[in-house]
Amino acid sequence: MPLYMDVHTFNGGVSVEAVAKAHMADLQTQHKYDVRYLRYWVAEQEGKVFCLVEAPSADAASIVHREAHGLVADHVFQVQEGS
Repeated sequence: MPLYMDVHTFNGGVSVEAVAKAHMADLQTQHKYDVRYLRYWVAEQEGKVFCLVEAPSADAASIVHREAHGLVADHVFQVQEGS
C-alpha cells in the first residue's frame, strides 16, 4: 500500500493535545476507506503537523481527515520509507 506524508499549517500555532484528539478521530474513521494513520509529529510554535499514513491514494487519506475532523492537509506527498 502506498505511504503518504501530509502537512498541515495552523496560523497561530497548534497544541499537541488538539492534534492527539484529531488523530483519535482519524483512527475511528480510517477503516471505512482502507486507510491506516501510522504516526504524527507536531511543531507547536510553528503551527505544523505532519501525518504518516498508508492509503490507497492521497485522496483517500484526505477524505478521512475531512470526515473525522475537517482539518484537511495543505499538502500530501507520496513517500518511501528509508532507514
